[in-house]
Amino acid sequence: MTIYLDHNATTPLSASVLAKALPYLQSDFGNASSNHAKGWKAKKAMEKAREQVALAIGADPDEIVFTSGGSESNNLAIKGIFLSEEHFCKGHMIISCFEHAAVREPALYLQRLGVTLSVIPCSPLGTIHPISVLAALRPDTKLVSIMHANNEIGTIQPIADIAKICREHNVLLHTDAAQSVGKTPVNVQELGVDFLSIAGHKLYAPKGIGALYMRRGIDLQPLIHGVSHERGLRAGTENVAFQVALGAAMEEVQQKGARYASHMSSLRDLLFSRLQDGIGSDLTQNGHHAKQLPNTLSVNFPRITGMRLLQGAPEICASTSAACHSGRSTQTVTQKAIGLSP
Repeated sequence: MTIYLDHNATTPLSASVLAKALPYLQSDFGNASSNHAKGWKAKKAMEKAREQVALAIGADPDEIVFTSGGSESNNLAIKGIFLSEEHFCKGHMIISCFEHAAVREPALYLQRLGVTLSVIPCSPLGTIHPISVLAALRPDTKLVSIMHANNEIGTIQPIADIAKICREHNVLLHTDAAQSVGKTPVNVQELGVDFLSIAGHKLYAPKGIGALYMRRGIDLQPLIHGVSHERGLRAGTENVAFQVALGAAMEEVQQKGARYASHMSSLRDLLFSRLQDGIGSDLTQNGHHAKQLPNTLSVNFPRITGMRLLQGAPEICASTSAACHSGRSTQTVTQKAIGLSP
């Protein structure tokens, strides 16, 4: 029997989500931009999915841009601000020390083109302090990007407090919420963010679909040019089946709500308790023990590497680090940031 403990890397596709998406791969396969019955039906399904995504995070449908996933959403928000004609690669950007590569690499790319980049540290518990953001702000700061919840240790960041500081200084705020949406409540109005990235395969939708929340009134430069799909922000024939799947998955996780989060928290805590019973006080936990994702547990086993441990228990699917770091012998940016040795 396989024990799958790697939902932060990817989730299985929900059976009900698959059932809702399948017609748009088969009988209702029309192009959503086509001006006939099959096209109209596809367009209607796509816009319903947009409404479902928006409702789940407290946004309006016209603030949702469908993308291919979290990486594209992050790239669109980050590059789209700095690549606009008004201020092409001028200004300053702030990110945290443990951002996902889908935020870190676009920021480093812009830095090579002339953007000034500041990277702020975290606490040993993996928390970015709002005061650190305030201290890093400059008169030419245009964007701050801080992940909502860390994908390895689960620490949830004080995004609403950071957003308040950004608003007071007229700076845009982006948060990568790929790991938090579907696991903990995410509401863009309560968070106060200008951009928020979603990845479908973290919440029982397929790989290859995501969304970017973009607060109304903000202008972005598109990364993919062509026909004016997605209000001119993303050219390309609409992936209706996957958009329907994302909308259905977002609706499902919203309906599960606090009960689902409580269930995950209890399982997480039970697992840690059982591990402590078997291993003792040498087992240590990473991240903030109170402000963390309900499904995420990061521990350090004594006197053995994670990879060796997993090789001895092949029926367990767990991670020694983020999936994007798989196969690397060195520590991840998160592990380094919170002070763990290789």
